Amino acid sequence: MTSATLLTPVRSSSQPRNPPPPVRTDQRTYIRTLVVLDTAVLTVAVLVGYAVRFGEAAPRGPVPYVLVAPALVLAWLVSLKALRCYDDRVVGYGADEYRRVSMASLRLAGATAIAGYVADVGVSRGFLAITFAVGTIGLEVARFAARKRLHRARSQGSGWSRRVLVVGDTAHVLELVHTLRREPYAGYQVVGACIPDALLAPVAQRLGDVPVVGSFRAIPEAAAAIGADTVAVTACGELTATRLRRLGWQLEGTGIDLVLAPALTDVAGPRIHTRPVAGLPLIHVEAPEFRGVRKLVKGFVDRSMSLIALALLLPLLVVIALAVKLDSRGPVLFRQIRVGQGGEEFGVFKFRTMVINADELLAELAARNETDGLMFKMRDDPRVTRVGRLLRKWSLDELPQLVNVLLGQMSLVGPRPPLPSEVARYDGDVARRLLVKPGMTGLWQVSGRSDLSWEDGIRLDLYYVENWSLAADLTILWKTVGAVVNSRGAY
Repeated sequence: MTSATLLTPVRSSSQPRNPPPPVRTDQRTYIRTLVVLDTAVLTVAVLVGYAVRFGEAAPRGPVPYVLVAPALVLAWLVSLKALRCYDDRVVGYGADEYRRVSMASLRLAGATAIAGYVADVGVSRGFLAITFAVGTIGLEVARFAARKRLHRARSQGSGWSRRVLVVGDTAHVLELVHTLRREPYAGYQVVGACIPDALLAPVAQRLGDVPVVGSFRAIPEAAAAIGADTVAVTACGELTATRLRRLGWQLEGTGIDLVLAPALTDVAGPRIHTRPVAGLPLIHVEAPEFRGVRKLVKGFVDRSMSLIALALLLPLLVVIALAVKLDSRGPVLFRQIRVGQGGEEFGVFKFRTMVINADELLAELAARNETDGLMFKMRDDPRVTRVGRLLRKWSLDELPQLVNVLLGQMSLVGPRPPLPSEVARYDGDVARRLLVKPGMTGLWQVSGRSDLSWEDGIRLDLYYVENWSLAADLTILWKTVGAVVNSRGAY
């Protein structure tokens, strides 16, 4: 094997040529924590099933539940293991972890039902139904809580993360590094890069703050030298199919994962399908869906939920209206022209949170804008009233937009509704935001709202436009509750 070409200090001859992969202590600790957590949840589920089904009375029949209960917990853990619910490539990010947990529970429930019927064991079906229902929900909730804690730790620079060596040409390496660092909670920590033209030099080369640790001639050695456990290969003309195949062979048995990062970005999994053609794994990308049955269902759900929400929130809306009226001079509601689907303008409703001459004062405050791009944002905006600050903190000023949703002008989830002045300066890419209805909430809100840069806000809006789904809408609505409670980016 070719000796390593490194820009950092070269290993001495006394060092092993292929040092063992790094021990992933944090990863193993997290996996063990999941096993303990799952065991506790399943134990509670079995106890709940027994208590609800039999109460204080002892069950009748020859079935020894004192043995059935631990056997069921053990079988459940085996089922989770069999479906790779503890695989480090599954846990911690994405929806696949939750799907696998649900599938493991459903398969075990089905197998238990069939085995009980065939063997005529006589285990109470009520006990099993309650146990599996409580256990499945409990497992999902526990995984969610564990993941949130892991994400917080990763965002703070601690917690288990993969150590990534990025391989590719300079431009694509920098792009991939930026993408991975944009979402640190995903758990990919870039520790080095290999580029095609890396040469030995007195001073180590760097791409930004990423050290260049070698060239394409010695990728496995470079990964081992910096303790990387993942090699991420991005687009590069010099990395042919033959070289990639050989790289995969070289990484066999080293404990280092190989990840391919195609140039295609911001495309959600459901739109991507890999199909082998002539021995090549071709990636097929489905076109975004802007009409059809799913759109009709989305519109029906939007209007139904907005009508129900308006009915339930009517007392709160009356209280807010009185507070706005008593706090400052002016109307209760503020109607502002925004641009909706297809460029059609409409009046968006909000509770008034500013003084009545706010637009006239904007020119005086333009120099104090705290955001880039086309929006004006200011943390301590003097135009905001006392009640307005409270309403903005909890996003209560946006509740009247439920009327816009009911009228079909907006959706519950979608891109941020832009001003006509913003749309007038849109380029071709940004204008794709107008292909769908704007939303009361969206990825921009659950990801930081005003704390986001203009570029990141646009990227999130475009991602939603290209990859929207009813399941994603429900997820965003759920996350919106947390964003509102934490007042993240609201000012």
